[in-house]
Amino acid sequence: MKTKTKSFDHHIPPNPYNPHAWILGKPSIGPDTWIGPFTLIDALHAKLTIGNGCNISTGAQIITHSTVHRCVSEGIYATIDVIEDYCFIGSNAVILMGVHIGHHSVIGAGCVVTEYTKIPPYSLVTGVPGKITGSTKKYIKSK
Repeated sequence: MKTKTKSFDHHIPPNPYNPHAWILGKPSIGPDTWIGPFTLIDALHAKLTIGNGCNISTGAQIITHSTVHRCVSEGIYATIDVIEDYCFIGSNAVILMGVHIGHHSVIGAGCVVTEYTKIPPYSLVTGVPGKITGSTKKYIKSK
């Protein structure tokens, strides 16, 4: 006996990166960037730029707004979020609004990068809240 399987619409808008990633708004995403499943990229209320060659791991969240700020400011605030080239965002990391992450940086799994944090290039960031705990320069091959 054959069973019928029903099609399930998860209501996630289609995107060219991963059918199981939820990308809201119109973020600028560079070439060769990979976005894992169950990832949320919310660029609905602010400008978000993700550079070339980035990897955003499974379950990561990039949130460009705060409903608290939007509510108490009567909607009068704007942020710009930037993830520069060749950054790695670990599984279940959370990047909050107004963050700028320098090129060749790593945000560790489960890390929370708090609002308006500026991460310099080649940084290794871990913990809650995220702190710079090392450098990625040793992984860069000299040309």
